[in-house]
Amino acid sequence: MINRRQLLALLATPLLAKTAQAATPLTFGDLYVRQGQFSPRLNELTRQNVTMRGFMAPPLKAEAKFFVLTKMPMASCPFCGSEIEWPDDIVVVNTSSLLTPIDFNILIEVSGTLELGSKTDPETGFLSLIRIVDATFKRA
Repeated sequence: MINRRQLLALLATPLLAKTAQAATPLTFGDLYVRQGQFSPRLNELTRQNVTMRGFMAPPLKAEAKFFVLTKMPMASCPFCGSEIEWPDDIVVVNTSSLLTPIDFNILIEVSGTLELGSKTDPETGFLSLIRIVDATFKRA
């Protein structure tokens, strides 16, 4: 006979397993197969929890909830006005709260949910093709 505590534990196990699921590491080399064409790996990871290492480019404005993750340290933000100009070595990172920028030459690790597709930030006009949303970050 199963008691109430055991029943709740059995029901919660799938939920806990999903929550505790490890994030999949993603690299800048995983992003594209050709300029502008997402890789099959990137498409498979859409809407999944990922981690990625890179550098925080300086934010576009002081009180931002997003930044650009770059493969190499950049002293200025690589602002892109159109998809044609979109570099293949940046990812937009959206956080749920205002961020405190860190030095552009410090390696960080970002964790969050991967989103793909063209999206323009309504406040800044910044265009993104690849985003990690609901993200957190720390020094790597």
